[in-house]
Amino acid sequence: MIIVDSALAKRQAEGNPIRVAMVGAGFMGRGIALQISQYTLGMELVAIANRTLNKARQAYTEAQIPEVDEVSTLAQLEENIRQGRYSITEDAMLLCEAEGVDAVIEVTGAVEFGTNIAMRAIQNGKHIIMMNAEVDGTVGPILKVYADKAGVVFTNADGDQPGVTMNLYRFVKGLGVKPVLCGNIKGLHDPYRNPTTQEGFAKKWGQQPSMVTSFADGSKISFEQAIIANGTGMRVAKRGMHGPTVASGSSLKDCVHSLYPIEDLLEGPGIVDYVVGAEPGPGVFVLGTHDNPIQQHYLNLYKLGEGPLYLFYTPYHLCHFEVPATVARAVLFQDAALTPMGAPQVSVVSAAKKDLKAGEVLDGIGHYMTYGLCENADTTARERLLPIGVAEGCVLKRDIPKDQVITYDDVVLPEGRLVDKLLEQQAAYFSAPDAAAREEVLRGSSNVALPIT
Repeated sequence: MIIVDSALAKRQAEGNPIRVAMVGAGFMGRGIALQISQYTLGMELVAIANRTLNKARQAYTEAQIPEVDEVSTLAQLEENIRQGRYSITEDAMLLCEAEGVDAVIEVTGAVEFGTNIAMRAIQNGKHIIMMNAEVDGTVGPILKVYADKAGVVFTNADGDQPGVTMNLYRFVKGLGVKPVLCGNIKGLHDPYRNPTTQEGFAKKWGQQPSMVTSFADGSKISFEQAIIANGTGMRVAKRGMHGPTVASGSSLKDCVHSLYPIEDLLEGPGIVDYVVGAEPGPGVFVLGTHDNPIQQHYLNLYKLGEGPLYLFYTPYHLCHFEVPATVARAVLFQDAALTPMGAPQVSVVSAAKKDLKAGEVLDGIGHYMTYGLCENADTTARERLLPIGVAEGCVLKRDIPKDQVITYDDVVLPEGRLVDKLLEQQAAYFSAPDAAAREEVLRGSSNVALPIT
């Protein structure tokens, strides 16, 4: 953070701010707009795209920028950027194509739309910051391949729990401590929650009921832990993770050492998981080990205990407050807060929230029909499990009982979606035997790289 804020101050002094565009003007997007516009030196939010223009205008108004221009063409947007004026538009693709935009922040939570935004931004040489774990946890690895080829950064956002966890993971690893678990602290987990049950809470905080539901039913945490696994090489110990529940308010320091089977932590690459009810929530934590007895002695002196597990935690995550730092890390230092390290390690698969009937069309994440579960990517592929990121719009071929996972063989996919094409390409790319074969996958599927508008 010290390096980032100094670099931003330098850009401010030089009159050369980072120019950012944002897609989405909901609850989180409005917070980001306020943070960039009023509290971040060396950065300008030059444009906001939203399907409802009034919400884009509201985001600027709340950020104390009353004068904005509605634009509908690339030429209009680029001229506004040159003139130092702020723009709103219904056409998100303009933001991905405009000269003068250094980075695009995607804040919609929509899978197919967000996938198209990420791909178009990458194709046009923009760094892409995803406040969209659903896209990242579905096709993030192949989007990272395209981003690397384009010389841009594809990253999830600091401030949200995955980014905060990755900061902590890198810190712990830098100490010489081996991370063996990346954990998340939740206050509630009930896979059968739906937008009706969550409507009151959503209204209180000005959020969408489906988004709130995705937190309550475990889908969101599954995506968050999946992208951490994909960024670290970790796995899950079991389908759905252990996810132990402790008495509300229990100190994480007092209970964490007995929550997870030690063999799951010490054997293999480590795991991602979570705990319900512990404090400090909604923080994140990393459990690590150290094999040097002298360093173990020091860790004990510094009140981390005798081992074999050492607990490190961050007691909060501040979401939109920290997004500008992610943008700066990408643009100024080509550093990702959290990005896939290669092939998928963990996927998020679909399970039935209730008894489902043949012929029904599956609804979206955080709705009434499905919830997400983490599963290791090799198992997902072998059993042909249906990622929840592509479940919406699928037609069921047969009845599915409550809590059963859904497979590709159980559904008919919608036609023409980019996310399905990228997911197919992702599987082929990372199963290819060598670099030449991987390049052939990309060349042979060049049509995949063309976003659907």
